[in-house]
Amino acid sequence: MYLPRCDLLLVVTLAAAAVTPASAQTVAATVGPAAHGGKQGSASVPDLSGIWNHSIPGFEPLASGPTALVNRQRRANGTGNILKLVGDYTNPILKPQAAEIVKKHAELGLKGIGDPNTRNQCWPSGVPFIFTERPTELLQTPNKVTILYGHDHQVRQVRLNEPHPARVVPSWYGDSIGHYEGDTLVVDTVALSADTFIDNYRTPHTTQEHVIERYSLSNGGAALQVDIRVEDPGAFNMAWSARQVYRKGQPLESLGGQLLEAICSENNPNFLEPASVSPIPVAGKPDF
Repeated sequence: MYLPRCDLLLVVTLAAAAVTPASAQTVAATVGPAAHGGKQGSASVPDLSGIWNHSIPGFEPLASGPTALVNRQRRANGTGNILKLVGDYTNPILKPQAAEIVKKHAELGLKGIGDPNTRNQCWPSGVPFIFTERPTELLQTPNKVTILYGHDHQVRQVRLNEPHPARVVPSWYGDSIGHYEGDTLVVDTVALSADTFIDNYRTPHTTQEHVIERYSLSNGGAALQVDIRVEDPGAFNMAWSARQVYRKGQPLESLGGQLLEAICSENNPNFLEPASVSPIPVAGKPDF
């Protein structure tokens, strides 16, 4: 939970509390895109630097093809009702067990009851859930891309032109490798902890989840488009895609081109109450 961003709290009331990932479990890593033998010339690498922001509380479903869940609760103008998050559990991408989980939390959303989740409990969000957050900053170096997320100062490392290890221990952000294809940064991620969620509707995934992100500039460099592809035979009937579009600007969480400090109150129990907004914690005694 960001403080005092009360509006954000209404967007994220869903899902069961996240727990520590099963760090002892190992999985055979899915092989991502073939690593490039040589470094791409710096002149052809797109400049994705800067702070990027978006205004919607989730990534964007595509108009056709297998795609992300949408909110079944609509406002009069046709947009999703962020005060009642009811994931479309009839989406054909969902395996039966995943659909049941989404439906369970959709029933809570209809009643205005929210669940703790990785965001409002200040746990790492994982991929692709982190794309619902804002703002985001990319730092590019020849061998690595570092992604900074405004949510609770979370950091993600993407190694360039390297393969995944033969075996990887699942973790919050898994193992991410990347390479450039012309003016596009391609990021391939495996070994994601099953203790995170896919989206605001508590859509589950397993450690078989495999995510590919394609970052490219649009609108003359004023927008950063991220095309997302997710496959997970443990939770989904098919691979599906979604999109997030960020724009450069001055979001509330940044000032003067720098991300501001974000204070997160861990393990907040007040999300179990209907339409609750948690108070700002107050110290029992001064720190100094």
